[in-house]
Parts: sequence; C-alpha cells; structure tokens
Amino acid sequence: MHFDSPEAVSAALKSAQYLPDARISQVVFLADRLSKPVLVEGPAGVGKTELAKTMAIVTGRDLIRLQCYEGLDEAKALYEWNYKKQLLRIQSDVDHDWDTISHDIFSEEFLLTRPLLAAIRSPDPVVLLIDEVDRVEIETEALLLEILSDFQVSIPELGTMVAATQPLVFLTSNNTRELSEALKRRCLFLHIDYPDPEREEEILAARVPGLAEHLASQVAKVARSIRGLDLKKAPSISETIDWARTLLALSIEQVDEEVLGDTLHVLLKYQTDIEKAAKELTSSGR
Repeated sequence: MHFDSPEAVSAALKSAQYLPDARISQVVFLADRLSKPVLVEGPAGVGKTELAKTMAIVTGRDLIRLQCYEGLDEAKALYEWNYKKQLLRIQSDVDHDWDTISHDIFSEEFLLTRPLLAAIRSPDPVVLLIDEVDRVEIETEALLLEILSDFQVSIPELGTMVAATQPLVFLTSNNTRELSEALKRRCLFLHIDYPDPEREEEILAARVPGLAEHLASQVAKVARSIRGLDLKKAPSISETIDWARTLLALSIEQVDEEVLGDTLHVLLKYQTDIEKAAKELTSSGR
C-alpha cells in the first residue's frame, strides 16, 4: 500500500485512532515515497513507537520490532548460529568428515534469524521498528548502517542477503545520547513533542470513548501545566489517556483540588513529582 499524499497518510492514521499533525503526515509520506528510514526523536511517551505500530496496521504489514538496550549485539539484533544444534550434528557424525560437517552446520538449517535479518528476508513488505536506538553503543549503531544503506546483510558463511522487499523503517530515540552523523544522514528526521492542549483533547476524545468534552479540556490543560514544571518525569500522552480513563471509571465530572489529590498518582510516577505538581496546581488555582 502506497500513499498519494500527506493528507492520505493523515486520513489512514486517523482511521486507526492515531492523530498526526501535518509534519508527521508529511514525513511518513516522504519516507514511503522516497524509501527512506525515519528517525523519530522526542520525549518518552509522545507516540513515537505508536506511530510505527499504527503504520503497520494501516498498511496491512507485519511489524518486526528490535527493542534496543545497552549491550545489544549482532547475535541478538541480526543473527546467530544454533550452537547446540551444531554440536549435536558434529557429535552424530560417525565418519568425522570435517569438510562435510563444516559445510553442513553453517547452512540455513542452523541459522537463528533475529529482527534485522527477519525484516530483510521477509517475502512481504514489513514495518521495521528499531526502538530506542539511542540506548545502544556506537559499535552496534554501526551495524545498522549497512542495513539502512543498502537493505542487505552480509553473512560470511552464506554470502550477502539482499532484501526481497523494501521495509518501512522507523527508528525511535529519546535523545539520551547523540546519534552518529552517518546514521542521521540515512534517515528522514521527525521530532514529536508533547501536543498542544487542543490536539491532546482530540487524542483523548479518540482514545477515551464517552469522555465529556469539558473533562477532556481540563485533562489536557492540567497535563500541559504539569509538563511546564521541573519534574523527574513529565506525563506522557499515554498517561493522560490513563488519567482520563480513571476519571471516567470513577464517574468524576470535574477536576478540582480533591480529585487532583486522589488521582495524580495515575498521571505521575514519582512521589516528589506528585507533591510538587499538587502544590503548584492548587496554589495557582488550576
């Protein structure tokens, strides 16, 4: 499935309850049209990962996800050999013909495919999500360059595997460290920030059925005010959605000081943040 315009991207995402702004729709359209990966940066919880998941839904593609973490290496990201199965094959060979064995154990039968290789080898187009790429070391980041440049993987024992289809690639980053210029050059750049109150109201309306318009407005405004404070962790969009669902479940129709005191723990995850936000919001009369 290909898109004719940024507006078509926007309509498709909205149909799956992801409400993009114009910039998001334009970058996704260009990524599809130019066959370029998208590097999505921004604070945690603003919809970076959800964008890739939703694109998989609206395009009818499988989602292949590589969750990055410190210490991630080639064996977990790309491929590795099934050493136990190889050892059993060696032990079962009564003739000890090493030439035959060595050729046999480095064949497809013994290859363990990891997310990057799975995306390359898929016969059908997929969405490849490389999540939190800023958490890996520079060496692992370099591993991605061949994938993102040529969409191919070199396996010494088997040769070069070229992608049968072009994956739609999203890399997400919380910007905890600076990514290499080489990686950035290969990607279209998209920054997603917290939405303004009006757009967050729209998101709440789409994701929390039955939420009154005035309550959605209060939730969005409170979230905006809290994000302006110096906190350990600002509330994400997913947390404002959880808060709105909480208010709905408790049959609360108006956010006041008592409601804030009783429910801020849903929106914030650190006691010091809860205390600071409660103090600031009540003193300002929000």
